[in-house]
Amino acid sequence: MPKAASQKAEAPIPAPKTKKNVVPDAGAEAGKSLERRTGPKAVAGAKVKPNRRSEETIANILKATEEVVLMSGADRISILDVCQVAGVSRGTFYRYFASQEDLLDTFSRHKRESFHSSLSQELGHISDPEARLNALFAYLDNYLEQSRARRLLVVAPDYALGFFRRIFHDSIVRFQDGLGIVFDDWDDRLGVRLDRELICEMIIRYVLSEILVPEAAGRRLFPVRVKKLLGALIMGSTSRTRR
Repeated sequence: MPKAASQKAEAPIPAPKTKKNVVPDAGAEAGKSLERRTGPKAVAGAKVKPNRRSEETIANILKATEEVVLMSGADRISILDVCQVAGVSRGTFYRYFASQEDLLDTFSRHKRESFHSSLSQELGHISDPEARLNALFAYLDNYLEQSRARRLLVVAPDYALGFFRRIFHDSIVRFQDGLGIVFDDWDDRLGVRLDRELICEMIIRYVLSEILVPEAAGRRLFPVRVKKLLGALIMGSTSRTRR
């Protein structure tokens, strides 16, 4: 592997001056859910026009769903409990959701979209490849610190594993898009085209492994370990390409 690429892969991540907590726009994501429900198959045959009040109602219901699921699990989730936590009536609930299954599917999709839209906002304005890569690691590190995924895995293991499978496949595509300028930079300097899908897949697998089996020494080693993983993957991809 060229010396420049090795230094790139193993360079330490500069500590940010301030830690930025990413807070997804729940209203905007809820609005997307609402738009999907205003077509011919809308609940109860009634179309609900997207508006701020409707978006806020859906956001409250989805937020309440997370609280109820984390308390009682997905299998035993009660629509009545969700309505009570959200502060809405059952009639209002059924304007937007047809059933418990519909609610859980929408909640899962909402969490995935929130994750990806927040990541896109974090990376989209960064034009320097190294800075964008570091921003990705900072985002993932922050996600692992704030995420309630481990709790979800305990109280609703089947639902959590299904969620992880969906976000895993989504992320392989999204990460390739988000790291496009990083891969372009590496390809130019190495003179080969790296296996972008494989590299993104391994990053995601590492993040999921941190949820399932967290490091005993703490997550502060997460960025360093991912950098080393990337260095090994890049070196392996380069060796295979040049054979």
